[in-house]
Amino acid sequence: MALSPAIHAQAAELRAAIEQHNHNYYVLDNPAVPDAEYDRLFRELQALELAHPELVTLDSPTQRVGASPLAEFAEVRHATPMLSLNNAFDEEEVEAFDRRVREALGTDTVEYATEPKFDGLAISLVYEKGLLVSGATRGDGSTGEDVTANLRTVRAIPLRLRGEQIPARFEVRGEVLMFKADFERMNENQRQREEKTFANPRNAAAGSLRQLDPRITATRPLSFFAYGTDAAASGKYTRHSETLDVLAKWGFPVTKERRVASGLAGLLDYFRGIGERRAQLPFDIDGVVYKVDLLAAQNTLGFVSRAPRFALAHKFPAEEALTVVEAIDIQVGRTGTLTPVARLAPVSVGGVTVTNATLHNEDEIRRKDVWVGDTVVVRRAGDVIPEVVRVIVEKRPPSAQPFVMPEKCPVCASATRKAEDEAATRCSAGLYCPAQRKQALLHFASRRALDIEGLGEKLVEQVVERELVRTPADIYRLSVETLAGLERMAEKSAANLLEAIEKSKQTTLARFVYALGIRNVGESTAQDLARYFGNIDAIANANAEGLQQVPDVGPVVAQSIAGFFAEPHNRAVVDELMNAGVCFAEAAQREVNTAGPVYGKTFVLTGAMPTLSRDEATQRIRDCGGKVTGSVSKKTDYVVAGADPGSKQEKALELGIAILDEAGLLKLLQQSGGS
Repeated sequence: MALSPAIHAQAAELRAAIEQHNHNYYVLDNPAVPDAEYDRLFRELQALELAHPELVTLDSPTQRVGASPLAEFAEVRHATPMLSLNNAFDEEEVEAFDRRVREALGTDTVEYATEPKFDGLAISLVYEKGLLVSGATRGDGSTGEDVTANLRTVRAIPLRLRGEQIPARFEVRGEVLMFKADFERMNENQRQREEKTFANPRNAAAGSLRQLDPRITATRPLSFFAYGTDAAASGKYTRHSETLDVLAKWGFPVTKERRVASGLAGLLDYFRGIGERRAQLPFDIDGVVYKVDLLAAQNTLGFVSRAPRFALAHKFPAEEALTVVEAIDIQVGRTGTLTPVARLAPVSVGGVTVTNATLHNEDEIRRKDVWVGDTVVVRRAGDVIPEVVRVIVEKRPPSAQPFVMPEKCPVCASATRKAEDEAATRCSAGLYCPAQRKQALLHFASRRALDIEGLGEKLVEQVVERELVRTPADIYRLSVETLAGLERMAEKSAANLLEAIEKSKQTTLARFVYALGIRNVGESTAQDLARYFGNIDAIANANAEGLQQVPDVGPVVAQSIAGFFAEPHNRAVVDELMNAGVCFAEAAQREVNTAGPVYGKTFVLTGAMPTLSRDEATQRIRDCGGKVTGSVSKKTDYVVAGADPGSKQEKALELGIAILDEAGLLKLLQQSGGS
């Protein structure tokens, strides 16, 4: 039975809406709806097409992924060769190019279309009657590989064009690439799955596009920019810059970084300007491209050998170079992380002399197999610290030495530790180590810890740099005279700070344990420890097995706590804090009702409640043995919703999680014996 016009119209409307959202998100970078709404529309179209397969069209968003894996790529012969460009590496070569163009055209000044030279993979797209029908790689310039199925998965590439006066058949050329942020997220996911990471965005884009299984390509965050078209599309326009504007109107992503420059001075100004902003661009570029803007002038200039006379690629200095690892040193970060750094024989990379490069962590050194004495490829991207990309193993000398992570912190000589589930090795002396001093003090004074109002980042920097405070215990030795001598501190503000410091001495065991900054010990765990042990000595003297008797304290957390108190420096600072007058009541005054409805349950708080503040509600839930987390998941038992609850309540409804108001929460707390 023929489908009704209404169903056809519904499918057409859904296709149009989804592609419009794709265009807004991937081309305009301006999404108009939340991801959940996009997913809803997509699922609705999928269901409609599943029920009525005759509705499926070539340009349906559901068909971006679905092709079967290939045995190999078919060859495609380009109708017009995809030629490479001549390169320039200095201003003199650009000047010579401009002079040749002016002399050939018989004019004093030439206008050029300028644009970034994307560091990706060149491709060709063919459209018929506004529909994408084929796509191919550049290959050797004459023949490429048919990667149509893979290109259809790239959401920035339109399957059906929009706008008017679209030629019956024409070709568009551009670059498939991967944005820097997408590349970093993908590599992080690869690392978490313990799979191979990619060396750089270009390799990742090229490897993703040449997958024989389009379903793999679909999982990779590929993007696209168009930078040219053939005579069928550009024939009615006079300038290259006009054709790019038209391509944008038809739905193609075209870079906003393009400009029309006048003469040699305009070219060099563009090159310098984009070079200064290169590190801030969301994608990698390895230079800029200059093209004579007038299409008639392009035809006059023509081609030579395998390159056009009317265009030039002005390349940036190389961002990769070979050098030798002379040593591997350790830097200790503000959170205690030990980072290996390769000391290199000086080498110019990207126009900058590089003498060191990050090696990230011990696991990364093992994965890349970096030894002292190795010849390595180093890469520098913008202002980011250079990194070692790979080792040239065949150049390894007999004298090369493997790296061993130190067992003692190079700054304070405290023991280093590496958790089983982490890549980083850390210094265990969080309260003592000079490298961690600022971060430890800021955490100690924070609102949820000892809550020392007025002891902020600027002031902490001053007292640390002047060596007035080495550990949190030194905070309680500060005087009005000392503080008043600091920048932006008068006698009145110094007195106010000392008052806040004195007030902070009266605290709770849970706050004190949290303030110590023990790795993996947050507020909830500090509450559990205080409730279970009742005093700081019992916590400090407990071994890993004893610590695991505390609810929700597993082996990793237990080892963090035991390791912290096993370090004499940390125990000494705790003793000094007690001697300075920091005190708290014993924490185990009452038993928690383990049979109560709050015990062991996970709560999420959202929106403003009528009488309870967020902190008060959190504390009362914890007092009854419950947990409070920040996000809704399948592990959440209750969502407590006040006024304007937002997306957390919506997520709870989707997952079927119980939603309470303040009255409902108070009832549960009362049933659990809470106040």
